[in-house]
Amino acid sequence: MKKRFNDTGACFPEDHYMVDISSKTAKILRMIEQGDYFVINRPRQYGKTTTIHTLSKLLKNSDEYFSIELSFEGIGEEGFQNAAVFIDAFFLLLKEEFTSYGDDKLVEFIDSEPIPDRMDKLGLWIGKLVKKTMKKIVLMIDEVDKSSNNQLFLDFLGMLRNKFLNRKKPGQPTFHSVILAGVHNVKNLRLKMGLDAEPKYNSPWNIAVDFNVDMSFNPTEIASMLNQYVAETGIELNIDATAQSLYYYTSGYPFLVSKLCKIIDEEIIVEGNRQNWNSDDVERAVNRLIYTSNTNFESLTKNLENNKDLFELVKKITLSDEIFEFNLQNSIIDMGVMHGIFKVDASPVEIHNRIYKELIYNYMASDFKINSILKPSSSYYNLEEPYLTEDGKLDFERVLLKFQEFMKKEYSKRDEEFLERNGRLIFLAFVKPILNGKGYDFKEAQASEEKRMDVIITYKREKFIIELKIWRGQKAHEKGIAQLSNYLETQGLHNGYLIIFDFMKKTRKAYKQDRIVANQKNIFAVWV
Repeated sequence: MKKRFNDTGACFPEDHYMVDISSKTAKILRMIEQGDYFVINRPRQYGKTTTIHTLSKLLKNSDEYFSIELSFEGIGEEGFQNAAVFIDAFFLLLKEEFTSYGDDKLVEFIDSEPIPDRMDKLGLWIGKLVKKTMKKIVLMIDEVDKSSNNQLFLDFLGMLRNKFLNRKKPGQPTFHSVILAGVHNVKNLRLKMGLDAEPKYNSPWNIAVDFNVDMSFNPTEIASMLNQYVAETGIELNIDATAQSLYYYTSGYPFLVSKLCKIIDEEIIVEGNRQNWNSDDVERAVNRLIYTSNTNFESLTKNLENNKDLFELVKKITLSDEIFEFNLQNSIIDMGVMHGIFKVDASPVEIHNRIYKELIYNYMASDFKINSILKPSSSYYNLEEPYLTEDGKLDFERVLLKFQEFMKKEYSKRDEEFLERNGRLIFLAFVKPILNGKGYDFKEAQASEEKRMDVIITYKREKFIIELKIWRGQKAHEKGIAQLSNYLETQGLHNGYLIIFDFMKKTRKAYKQDRIVANQKNIFAVWV
């Protein structure tokens, strides 16, 4: 069977093209050797299950260790009725694991022993299991989020914690290392007991050490997967350049990397009947991915919808260019990191990757339309045909002039606070129907006194750089022009575009245009 790029569930080397994560597993194995208890808490589809599988396989090939790999995904609410029911479900998982080992002695052992009905009895049984195997047992439990709000689960962790603390006492053997995997950090569980009870913090897992292994893929690691793909398929591609491009858009988010590769391999080159990836294929894949629905993207929007404070912070960062210092002690920032929305240790706080930035902008622009912030009359302005030249290219000067006309007619009576807060999002919502699926846009917020935002738009292989900024006076304007011309130079472009949102009472009615030449670059500017 031909291997494929996998974007669902765990990856297996015999079935999937995989990134070489040996440097990551080596760091985790050192933690296991030290006897650490820890939590692999990372966002959805971030490689947690694949890592658990890989570690378990490595340990199973060792004479020193005995790994037990479980998942709490299959334990439903009925498994948490009481301690006896929970322990019975836990024993079933253990029996399945021992059977998969092919270890008849352990299967017989678990069948011969009476199943404990209390947590303290389960603790005693674990001691017997350790003695039976005569190895260092590593317990790995995936999907702990499924039960992390349940008191029985906390009691289970508390039992493991007590055994850990007493592990040096005679006759108190326990697991050598315990690894829990999930989105939430079990070290800081928040539990609400009962409908009318006050929420409280529980720390039954404060014995766990911090897990600081970077689970994202760097360009070198991405290249390792592409090398494997090329070797097995004969497809031609520039591995290093493609790896850098994939990292540019994804910041190494495992799901996004694999998904883009899958789109190129199974859709783009198949449609083109090609045996090679070209330099534009990653961008094409990004464009397709952004306009599809999947559980990862649904989770992103759900987390924004369900957490108003998080949504407001994301909105301030993306639309107002406000700067917030990275601090995980801030519960909202911590929540954003937990769900993969913010980068870890990026100061100031920033959205994790360019694809998520685009999704968030699209989500907010769509939300504006739903709430009639963009008036129905805007459809008169943003049809595609009026902006195309005879040879089918996009005339971006026409786009800007029509946007200026639109703002003058439809938004001239809006209050300044509304426009300053939402003006750039209105432009992004205005231009999207013009692109009509044949082009796409990416935003790059620039932290500066002008609160600039650069928008990169591609349409049929042409690239347009548009800078959006708020008017802060002539001196700041000249500095911004120099910055834009330098940016055009780095992008290898001769022409650039500038939209200036002018909220100063003396000038805001001007709605003027200007053609500027700076450092041999031509810049077309409009004021709105």
